[in-house]
Amino acid sequence: MKVPLGFGAELRRLREAANMTLEEVSKEVSYSKGHLCKVERGNKKPTQALARRCDALFKTGGRLAHMLDAPKPTDARRAQGRREVLATGAGSLVAAAMGGRGGGPWTGYPALPTAALFHDQLQQMRMLGQASAPTALLAPLGAQVSTITRMATQSSSSVRSELLVIAARFAEYAGWMAQEAGRVAEALDWTAQAVELARAGGDTDLADYALVRRALIALYNNDAQETVELVEQAQRDGVPPRIRGLATQRAAQGHALAGDESACLNELDRARTLLAKDDARDNGPVLGPTQVPDLVSMVTGWCLHDLGRHREAAEILDRECLRIPPHAVRTRVRYGLRRALAHSASGEIEHACEVARELLMFTDLAPSATIRTDVGQLDRELRRFRSHPAVRELRPGLAHAMADH
Repeated sequence: MKVPLGFGAELRRLREAANMTLEEVSKEVSYSKGHLCKVERGNKKPTQALARRCDALFKTGGRLAHMLDAPKPTDARRAQGRREVLATGAGSLVAAAMGGRGGGPWTGYPALPTAALFHDQLQQMRMLGQASAPTALLAPLGAQVSTITRMATQSSSSVRSELLVIAARFAEYAGWMAQEAGRVAEALDWTAQAVELARAGGDTDLADYALVRRALIALYNNDAQETVELVEQAQRDGVPPRIRGLATQRAAQGHALAGDESACLNELDRARTLLAKDDARDNGPVLGPTQVPDLVSMVTGWCLHDLGRHREAAEILDRECLRIPPHAVRTRVRYGLRRALAHSASGEIEHACEVARELLMFTDLAPSATIRTDVGQLDRELRRFRSHPAVRELRPGLAHAMADH
C-alpha cells in the first residue's frame, strides 16, 4: 500500500488550524473518525474522494487532491521494475527448465517435466491472485502465454499439443483477472484466445467452460435470461462432468435471479450430482473455483438470497464462509458480502454490518470489479437503514470499497 508522503501531516495541520476535532471532521466528510485517524498517521491510503471533501471543507483550492495525482518518479520506476521482474519471471522459469539451452528447436526438451513446472506456476499465480490487484498479474500472465506458445511452435508434435493446452489455461486465468479488473472486453478477448489455443492443442472442453465464464459476466449484469442461455450448450452430454456441473450451477444462479425457484433448485441438485462425478481425467489445473470446499452449498446460499429466502441463505453462508481457507482473500470477500446481504435482508442489521466491516479492510488488498458490484448491492440494501448507528459507521467504508482505486 503506497501512502503519499505528507498527506496525513498536511490533513492534520489543516484540521488543527481550523480548530476542529477528528470527530467534527468525520461528520463533515462522512468518513469514520478511525479512518481519518489512520490517514493522518499514514497508516491508511487516502482516496481522491476523501481528499476532495477535505479540500472543500478547508478551502485549500484542491491541494490535497493534487497530492494524490501521480506517484513520484522514483515510485514509478520502482513500479515499472516490479512489472518487468514479473514479466521476465516466466522467461527465467523457461531458461531453468531448458538448462540454459537457446536458439532453434529445443532438442531433448520433451523429456523435461515441463507440464508439472507450468502447472505449479499457474497454481502459484492463482494463489497470488487471491490477495493482489488483478492488473498486477495481467502482464506476467500475458508474457507466459506468449512464452509457452513460442515453445510449442519449436517442440515436437507430442509436446506441442500439451504446451498449447497449458498456454490456454494461463489465457483463461488472464481472462478472469481482466474481468476482476473491470475490463470486460479484454476478459472476453482472453477467453476467446484461450479457446483457440486449447482447440489447437486438441482440447475442445475449454470452449464449453468459456460459456460458463461468459455467463458469469451476464449474471453480474443482472441478465438472467442470457446467463441461462449461455450455459445451455455446456450442459449437453459429452461435456466433462465438472464443466457440466459448473454450467448447471451457473444456470441455477440465472434462474434464481429470474425468481424461478423450482428450476433453480432442480439445477442445484443436478449440479451436485455432476460435480460428485468429476472423474478428474484432466491432470492439469482444475477449471473453475478451487478455494470453496463445497461449491454447490455456497451457491445454494447465494441463490436462496436471490429467491427471497434470506434466513436460510444466511445460515448456509455462515457455515460455508467459515470453511474458506484464510489465504483466499478474494473468495472470502466475495461470498462474505453475500453473507452480509442475507443477514441484512433478514433484518439482522448489526450482524450484517459486523460481517461487512471485517471484509472491507481487505478490499484494498484484493481489489475487484465484481466485488465492487457486490459492495454496491450491500450499500443499496443498507440505505434503508441509514439512520441505524452501525450502518452510519459502515457506510464510509462501503464508499471507499466502491471507489475504483
